[in-house]
Amino acid sequence: MTEELKAKLQGLCVVEISGESCANCLTLMPILKDICEARGDVKLVHVEADYSTMALMEEWEIEKVPTILLVEDGEIFARCSGFQPEEILEIWIDAKIAERKS
Repeated sequence: MTEELKAKLQGLCVVEISGESCANCLTLMPILKDICEARGDVKLVHVEADYSTMALMEEWEIEKVPTILLVEDGEIFARCSGFQPEEILEIWIDAKIAERKS
């Protein structure tokens, strides 16, 4: 993991991992952006799954895109893969953050 990425992953983050030619990824990106902006307590970090990030994808055990990770100070505490509707993502994010805090 690069120092630049480590710096981005400080605090509470929603990490969106996508592929360049993935239609579901392209659809998901603006949905996640809207959710994160509306919440204000999480920041959105985008990571492109490509040859330059292969080692990171292995380290994070990413098997398909899109994958969404919830990360706090660099530690992954939740993940979901595949396209999810906005309402489901909001519920999932709320539930996983609440679990983390309890």
